[in-house]
Amino acid sequence: MKLTNPEKLILLMLSEVYDKLGLDQIDTKLIRSAIYSENTWALDWDMSGVVGSDAEPTPPLVKDVVNYLDMWSFLEEAYSSFDDVARERVEKEAAPFGKHVRFPGFDGNNEGDAFSIALVLVEDMGRFSRFKGRDLNSHAPLLSNYARMYREFEPMRASLVGPGGLSPEQVIRLLKAMRRAENG
Repeated sequence: MKLTNPEKLILLMLSEVYDKLGLDQIDTKLIRSAIYSENTWALDWDMSGVVGSDAEPTPPLVKDVVNYLDMWSFLEEAYSSFDDVARERVEKEAAPFGKHVRFPGFDGNNEGDAFSIALVLVEDMGRFSRFKGRDLNSHAPLLSNYARMYREFEPMRASLVGPGGLSPEQVIRLLKAMRRAENG
């Protein structure tokens, strides 16, 4: 949703009035967060019945962040289901990334847009609840790493519907893709 500055001001003021009246049919916290973080696409997603066909296309970076969060959800879920032997294998074969298989987040300084998108999705919209309450600031740029991983993950995704999940081999393959190409 593209909003002009006057429209943003009006929505922020109306949100305050709405809260003071004790009304709760609209998520004013999300409205404020979307406006302040310039992630107004979240309003299109959350209020699709209100916006209707006037919704703006989802920005490409939002789609990427959703894909990366989805991929890491599968990675963490799979790793948590492995026995000790499988975890040791992942740790050894996917070193140095196989020891703590946990979504590191996005760099708050150099990947601020991706970082704020993830915060809105997780904290404000309640999506990817596995990551709620975590510090999603990796303090290191990782978008290119996630892109490499996702290129490996995307063909696997179709087979992950229903029971089952990523195998230790697939987790190792994805974590190895996190390495920069020049590091082997």
